[in-house]
Amino acid sequence: MVTPGLTGGTLDRADHLRNDSEALVAAMSNGRARLMKLDGLHPEVSEDGRLGWTTLADAPDDAMLILLGLDESARPHFAAYLPGTRAAEATPMRSPAMIHALTTLQPGEAATYAAARSLIDWHSRHQYCANCGTMTEPFRAGWARKCHHCGAEHFPRVDPVVIMIAEHGGRALLGRGKGWPPGRYSALAGFLEPGESIEEAVAREIHEEAGVRVSAVRYIASQPWPFPSSLMMACVGMAEDDTLTVDPHELEDAIWVERDVVRSVLAGEPGPFLPPPPYAIAYTLLREWAGV
Repeated sequence: MVTPGLTGGTLDRADHLRNDSEALVAAMSNGRARLMKLDGLHPEVSEDGRLGWTTLADAPDDAMLILLGLDESARPHFAAYLPGTRAAEATPMRSPAMIHALTTLQPGEAATYAAARSLIDWHSRHQYCANCGTMTEPFRAGWARKCHHCGAEHFPRVDPVVIMIAEHGGRALLGRGKGWPPGRYSALAGFLEPGESIEEAVAREIHEEAGVRVSAVRYIASQPWPFPSSLMMACVGMAEDDTLTVDPHELEDAIWVERDVVRSVLAGEPGPFLPPPPYAIAYTLLREWAGV
């Protein structure tokens, strides 16, 4: 199977260092330590698809350093969170610069960037205690926040999302969202709700969006998606019939596509739809389903 985009990170996340204040000071004092170069929340990427890194000396004075992990030589790698950063407002996901970065980043480094972006965005959104409303302080090397008023500890959220295709008679169900690039179709997707299994969420979302009932849901793969911090879980479900009733609030259109057509489109040939980009797990899902 094709490895999903934004996976395959090579850093040791070094959880054992996060509560060790002396070890953290040593890591920050290490002359070989690296700081991820970001333009706002966009990664600085070289022509060969490598992340840009600099030394901790370039970190702003008011920055909070997040320990991303250690490489194979035990060199610490950090990202910087600046107070007041609003990731969702400052760096929209679909900007040309972000699309270019996601397209060109090397796989392992794309995973490292995804972790950094999700953490920075989480800090920007969760500065106040959800229990009592008091301002919280980061701890655990940037992997948690603590309220010194009520003692509550808060950890980075990951929102589970199912992304799936329904299969019927050798065809895949694809949908088109509002505002997508002309001709683009992709897998359907939606957030899991409380009290739901992955399989139940897949069946519910496909029925809500396209009016199709599915069963025999099978899991394919997963992918972290740092916009802001989701875990995409790709699945295939077997449809009971092929009658479509599209919810216009969810989709602009939905179509059934033959397996051979999906194969040709993924191979770059013209077809009835523009496929999702290779860094998206919908692309991995379609490749796995089509057997390419």
